[in-house]
Amino acid sequence: MGGIVRILALETTEMIGSVAAMQDRNLLSERMLSTQQRSAQSLAPGLRSLLKQVRWRPADVELVAVSIGPGSFTGLRVGVATAKAFAYAAGAEILGVDTLQVIAAAAPDEIPALSAAVDAQRGQVVAQSFERDSDGWPQPSGAAELIDAYLWLQGLAAGAVVTGPVLGKLADRVPGHVTVLDAKYWPPKAASVARLAARDHAAGLRDDLWSLVPRYSRRSAAEEKWKKSGGQGLGD
Repeated sequence: MGGIVRILALETTEMIGSVAAMQDRNLLSERMLSTQQRSAQSLAPGLRSLLKQVRWRPADVELVAVSIGPGSFTGLRVGVATAKAFAYAAGAEILGVDTLQVIAAAAPDEIPALSAAVDAQRGQVVAQSFERDSDGWPQPSGAAELIDAYLWLQGLAAGAVVTGPVLGKLADRVPGHVTVLDAKYWPPKAASVARLAARDHAAGLRDDLWSLVPRYSRRSAAEEKWKKSGGQGLGD
């Protein structure tokens, strides 16, 4: 697909999600969703309102971009399922975008390196370090890590910059030698999902509609209980 690409982007990782429309790398609109709009049924009105605002029919969407985690079970499951259903119905391509990279991409351009983190519950975070490449895009400089929050904070070097929604809980515990970005940069936003998807789509990247799945921060409680039981069924 060449030329102008119309992108519908969804971000439902956190309690307050967002949807955005982008055309030819120009952001047309971004709409925030309330905490009640993260169910599959309530996401639909938000998407309809966005499409009406930018005067698109569903069939006009050429690429559906969705944040795929790490993040919460409910938000990611709903967002990815909705994105896949929309892409299938509209005949659009689909791209999943890493949530930590979405957060990093929202940081001010003058920040050359940073660590982004999301809440993994149980006193843990999923964190990853990024450095800007020659084109200004944040690129991972290490693997994403599930780690105790206090260990992540202890491991931050002098002069480090941190961002991410988990700072809503941890900002007052960040060491004094570390810079915390302004809170407006912490949450992942659909506009950044769209920007990253536009870049990746132009580079020829695509995801398979049927195999795209969320990347959760950890196993669900039910899965962990099942694993601890040795994988035994209830009737075993």
